[in-house]
Amino acid sequence: MTHRSTDRSERIVATLADAFSDLMAANPAAFRTKFRKMAADPFAFYRGSACLFYADVAARDDPWADERTSRVWIQGDLHAENFGTYMDGDGVLIFDVNDFDEAYIGHFTWDVTRFAASMALLGWRKAISDDDITMLVQHYVRSYLDQVRTFVDQADDRSFSLRLNTTEGAVHQVLQLAKLRTRVGLLDGITEAEGFDRVLREVPGLRRLGDDERAAVTDAFERYLESIPPAKRQRGVTYTVKDVAGRSGFGIGSAGLPAYTVLIEGYNQALDNDVVLSMKQGNVAAPSRVVTDPAVAGAFRHHGHRTAVSQRALQAHADPLLGWTDLDGVGFVVSEVSPYEADLDWSELTEPSEIAPVVDSLGRATAKVHCVADSDADDSLVPFQTEDAIMQVVAGREEEFVAWVVEFAHDYAAQVRTDHALFVDAFRGGRMPGVAASGG
Repeated sequence: MTHRSTDRSERIVATLADAFSDLMAANPAAFRTKFRKMAADPFAFYRGSACLFYADVAARDDPWADERTSRVWIQGDLHAENFGTYMDGDGVLIFDVNDFDEAYIGHFTWDVTRFAASMALLGWRKAISDDDITMLVQHYVRSYLDQVRTFVDQADDRSFSLRLNTTEGAVHQVLQLAKLRTRVGLLDGITEAEGFDRVLREVPGLRRLGDDERAAVTDAFERYLESIPPAKRQRGVTYTVKDVAGRSGFGIGSAGLPAYTVLIEGYNQALDNDVVLSMKQGNVAAPSRVVTDPAVAGAFRHHGHRTAVSQRALQAHADPLLGWTDLDGVGFVVSEVSPYEADLDWSELTEPSEIAPVVDSLGRATAKVHCVADSDADDSLVPFQTEDAIMQVVAGREEEFVAWVVEFAHDYAAQVRTDHALFVDAFRGGRMPGVAASGG
């Protein structure tokens, strides 16, 4: 191994260890699983190492960041597999960004370049040529800029969304598939009948609580109700708790985070209207490790609060059940486990001609989260129109911006492929502190 690759390997190990040391110590088995998933291929490594991305981009020059464009609401971990469907607060199926665990205040370019590099990695995994990857990234960035420009000219930003009557192709198909899903179908998978009521089903990853822990979680749930905006609070029996349990078994991003599943009555006492909520410990947002402005960090009570506030700032019609609470002094985010969530399936998208219209939609979805907030969002941190700020810095230089993002996508994807190999060697060699490569 060369001196340069040794330095990079040490940087990868140190950055991951610094980001995840507390969670590793609490649950080393969960991180061994996380790291095994990250070892699968460069894209999987990229998904699980947002902290490394931010350590790198924070050290790079960003010619598009000024006083405003460096402090907008960003999704924080934008990659090709973080898009899908949800049912918005108005009952409309929407295709959009669908993960806000890493959301924060930062450079708008961080979302755009993180997605672009993920597109290059996905293209490499599908053996798509560099020229076609360039074309796809160009499609994404131009659609992003076109939609931002539309928001500048359009009075009612919140009316725009990617929905059944405004989409086609793969994005339309995933919305149609989401439409077929039902609340009863979700409930039958997560719950079971006990007499004349529902309780949480004994499934892998479910953990029954002792009396003290159950009482603490129930108290935390009562505090969560105060975080729901008054305009979105339901009346009657909606929030009556029917069952609660601990939960484990997460994807790459949430390894080791304590979580609970709460079954509540829902909008009425009919069993098919019960609602399942997730109460998950908020993680430390990856961008927060490089954003040094104390006013930003000081705006959030904890990372559960930060996640919920950020999601409202990034979604036009946020989940009416979205909120936050705390448990033993640690912040948790609360949201509905929705039956109407379906992720975009990239496995059947193989040719650049099929992928191009999809990335057009993803560019517009990215612009939407940057520019369109929920009516209950807190605008004190970003007291300006994001679309105006972005268009001002790219005005007359749109193609220069596109070229800059394309260059980043290729360069950083190549770096990630190298990093993935170094990470696998470090993990296999037992050099990840606190997480052995083999475990019982």
